[in-house]
Amino acid sequence: MKQLFLSAILLFSVGMISCKNDTKKEKMTAVQSESQEIMAASVVSFGVRGNCSMCKKTIETAALSIEGVLKATWDINKKSIEVALDESSPEIIQIHNAIAASGYDTDQVSGDLTAYEKLPLCCQYDHEMEMNQSKAVQ
Repeated sequence: MKQLFLSAILLFSVGMISCKNDTKKEKMTAVQSESQEIMAASVVSFGVRGNCSMCKKTIETAALSIEGVLKATWDINKKSIEVALDESSPEIIQIHNAIAASGYDTDQVSGDLTAYEKLPLCCQYDHEMEMNQSKAVQ
């Protein structure tokens, strides 16, 4: 009876470990395929004015609103955004226009002034600040 009970516990434990490993494999496969998709995409970067982490969220959200944008990362120090595109690669000007519509200047399109005026005070940047800087601002 004891052996039967121990065998049942052993089988249950092996089954649980097996299920756990399957879940990990599924998660790893999903992450790997997402990584491969992003790696296979083209990447562009350009200057965007802004000041803070709230700006970062707004700028990245605006870029991600364009179909075909897989990832958008704005660098607060360099005043530039790096955008990963899928194979359909939207026209880059669409991304500039989306960011400008949210109130932020890019190196090709001036930000919408009405949207700019609605930004929190900490996000109202200097319209003359340098963009796309190669070094971090001290």
